[in-house]
Amino acid sequence: MDNQAMSTGSFSSYTKIQFLQRQAASLLLYQSVLQSEVGIAFLDLLQAIRYTDADALGCLQAYGNYFHALAARNQNWEDYLITQILTSENPFTRCAQREDLKNIPPALVAATQHDLQVFQSLSACNSAVLSEWVQTVAHLPVSPVVWYLEQEGLEIETGLIKQYREAATVASLQQLDNWADGVEDLAVYYRQFGTGLFAEYRALRWQGGQFIGIPHPDQVKLDALVGYESQQDALLKNTEFLLSGEAALHVLLYGSRGSGKSSLVKALLNEYGDGNLRLVEVAKSELKNLPEIVEQLREVPQKFIIFVDDLSFEEDDDAFKALKVVLEGNLTARSQNVVVYATSNRRHLIREFFADRPTPKDNAEIHAWDTMQEKLSFSDRFGLTLTFEGADQKTYLKIVNHLAAQAGINLSQEDLEYQALQWATRHNGRSGRTARQFVDYLKADLSLNNNKFNNQSQHELLS
Repeated sequence: MDNQAMSTGSFSSYTKIQFLQRQAASLLLYQSVLQSEVGIAFLDLLQAIRYTDADALGCLQAYGNYFHALAARNQNWEDYLITQILTSENPFTRCAQREDLKNIPPALVAATQHDLQVFQSLSACNSAVLSEWVQTVAHLPVSPVVWYLEQEGLEIETGLIKQYREAATVASLQQLDNWADGVEDLAVYYRQFGTGLFAEYRALRWQGGQFIGIPHPDQVKLDALVGYESQQDALLKNTEFLLSGEAALHVLLYGSRGSGKSSLVKALLNEYGDGNLRLVEVAKSELKNLPEIVEQLREVPQKFIIFVDDLSFEEDDDAFKALKVVLEGNLTARSQNVVVYATSNRRHLIREFFADRPTPKDNAEIHAWDTMQEKLSFSDRFGLTLTFEGADQKTYLKIVNHLAAQAGINLSQEDLEYQALQWATRHNGRSGRTARQFVDYLKADLSLNNNKFNNQSQHELLS
């Protein structure tokens, strides 16, 4: 036995730690499960328990890091392993999204079964076991505080989709005598819900050549949006086409600023996010990568809305060419699980100058009018165009009354509408955005005044 090994621990504990370390090192496909903060903290703790200084400070610090990592995720060690297995991206999970288990190479299936058995061994080394080992090594009178959750079943951190809590795969895998027997159910799960970032996050953005998960997407709901019901109905129907596997149209939402175009698109995620819909935000500066983005999404089981906000182009813009390829297609078949929803304040998406208009001169393009019309009609390449006109007074007040009712503001309609019109005059004019800003301000102001009144009343009673 190594002279640096657990000098005061039992030989059996030392042997168990050696076994766990070898098991972890033997992973074939799911190495990423132990490469996050929690996994690294777990491995570091095993190493610290096995090779510890006489005063055991390193061991105690390693346990503290492990405890902190689990507490930050609000997960038990066993649940952490399961959620990481469900979201891991590797050759088996990518195959399982496209193929039935019988069509997956047997070597991948066998490797997955091996890794599942490894994780079953690791899951038995929970926080309570580790705490006892640390107590032995550090010569503590009592074992360190054990991290645990009182709730039964799987607890998932914010940002993971709701289906995880509802999937029978999660509970059944934990209850199997041999986790390797769950490989078929696991493959079905990957086929249905996907894996990696697209299983973990409902909202993402393309940034620096890769997808980045958005843990806290905008929570705007459809019932908060009023005044453009026909546009909303058309967009909902098209989105349902996408989710059902039918051919959905690319959509341009254009019109007045503050009319709720962007909010409507973001609200779709909260309406259909639990139905395998994902929203991918792509900035105009990243549109040149759009064909690559679509190709990466093609074989993924989720349905994707590529959201481009405030779209417009300059002359000879590479983004214009990339978007044109996606809207019109090329030799590559169109991806049926991806649509583009773009918003713009401009009906003609490419800026036109008087100098661009053709005039008879030497070396001028012979068919210059055709070129200009192609640019100006670019918006027609969207299959569906929804127009959002500026809000008139009636529509503006309708939005204000609706939002005020949702916010629980207790004012007479006459007083509310008078203040709303005054706000619109002094600020950004009549629009859905202005209505939202007014109601938010009014709610905060009324709340502050009520608190001041209550505090003053309490002070007077005490005095």
